[in-house]
Amino acid sequence: MRYLTARKRAEGKGAAGTGTHHHWHMQVSAVALAFMVPTFIYIIGSSLGQGREAVMATFARPLPAILTALVLVVGMQHFAKGAQIMIEDYARGSAKKGFIMLAIGVSWAIAATGLYALAKMAL
Repeated sequence: MRYLTARKRAEGKGAAGTGTHHHWHMQVSAVALAFMVPTFIYIIGSSLGQGREAVMATFARPLPAILTALVLVVGMQHFAKGAQIMIEDYARGSAKKGFIMLAIGVSWAIAATGLYALAKMAL
């Protein structure tokens, strides 16, 4: 028979676990996105209403292409971590694991699709 004390059940959870890592990751990615997204919106806004050739020329330049890639990757990582935190708060058992895997998979699928489309436009 296994006897677990309250301390033994609490080890690895809360402040002793990965909560601090998640918190700092979310803070750093939020600050990065706060600077990147307005610039990204300006670049996208300047190419709205233009023809295909003008949009392709915009994304063929290094700054818009790199910024778009960074917004995709950092934004989707931020989404995945935020969704994981939310799921950990509200789901239990195997459903929690499944939803976390689904959220991470969806975020990486969106990032990969966006990067592929960006590569097709830039090259």
